[in-house]
Amino acid sequence: MKPEGLVAALDLGSAKTCAVIADVTGDGRDVGVRVLGVGNTRTTGVKRGVVRDIEETTRSVERAVRDAQRMAGVEVPPLYCGIAGEHVHTRVSPGLASVASEEISRADIERVDDVARAVSLGDDYELLHYLPQEYKVDEQDGISDPVGMTGLRLEVEMCLISVQCKTAINVRKVVGKAGYHVAELVLEPLAASLAVLTDEEKDLGCALIDLGGGLTNVSIFQDGKLRHQASLPFAGSHVTNDIVHGLGVTQADAERLKERWGAVFTTPDGAADVIELPGTPGQGTRQAKRELLVHIIHQRLDETLGLALGQIEASGFSGRLPAGVILTGGGARLPGIVELAREVFATPVRTGVPDQRVRGLVDSVHAPQFAVPVGLALYGARQLMHVNDRRNSGVHKLVGPVKRWLQDFF
Repeated sequence: MKPEGLVAALDLGSAKTCAVIADVTGDGRDVGVRVLGVGNTRTTGVKRGVVRDIEETTRSVERAVRDAQRMAGVEVPPLYCGIAGEHVHTRVSPGLASVASEEISRADIERVDDVARAVSLGDDYELLHYLPQEYKVDEQDGISDPVGMTGLRLEVEMCLISVQCKTAINVRKVVGKAGYHVAELVLEPLAASLAVLTDEEKDLGCALIDLGGGLTNVSIFQDGKLRHQASLPFAGSHVTNDIVHGLGVTQADAERLKERWGAVFTTPDGAADVIELPGTPGQGTRQAKRELLVHIIHQRLDETLGLALGQIEASGFSGRLPAGVILTGGGARLPGIVELAREVFATPVRTGVPDQRVRGLVDSVHAPQFAVPVGLALYGARQLMHVNDRRNSGVHKLVGPVKRWLQDFF
């Protein structure tokens, strides 16, 4: 199958690299994907969203995309690559323009958007997305789409999301060295929201917390828009390190213990469980109570979720998120994490898995750690559908990677 109508996604995480290949389904605003292939491999070349080892990361991209391609049996189209971390910068920029005639047109909106975007990001940053938050017409605020309204003065508050150039360059470099092309770099929380959040949750107000291997991303949505985004340098790798020091095991063994025996709370039936610890050259086989492992995990995750709560409070949205908290990422798989989050946030909490407009090999991606790669595929599907709609309508001027139509979804 040729790449027309196909999308490919790449999630470069600190613990894993995941690739998804899918074809586009639906039409208009009801765009979805049919998953054709999935590739997932461990990696050590990325730390906290930044490529630290070009060669190792390139190998992980090669393996993940190759596995996805074998499963799908298709050519690989350009990749939509996720990006997140402390190098991502978010700011709100205002724009003001006079209305050309009494009735506001699409051209007026494009003009005021251009004014809001015309700010210097500095030599070290490039723009990823621009997301209109709201418009004002003659001081009347809270307007999402002013086309057709009557007024003389049009204003906008625009959320500009940028990333350090060197970080973006290195992502493009490893994808190119692996033999593929980057279609676009996409903020991971935006992508994940497409896969796991409902329209009602985004409208009411919710926090999406991605518990990854190297980062915990906190994103707040309200009135259908992304209102706040932050990355915390505490995540699954810190849990693993705590197990290394607490139980005296290697990094690899700590990861295996976490995956097999890990939990956030000890159940009454499991309080007396004993687990075998891997032996070392200077030690024989050892044992430890599972309760100790659970205690280590609980302490670190309680701290991490507390920091996420601090982000919500600092953003001014504490008590203003009726739809609660949605947990995703690899850390959201741990038994008991939802119960702990309910204690920390004192609000409804659920686990987010990719189930929004997803078909095909659903079982292969029905887990919280696939929220970002599936969301990237959905993002790419909407981009592809948008371009096709423009072509079909006779409009041949294609816009760049930052597209105004994103305001309809975020």
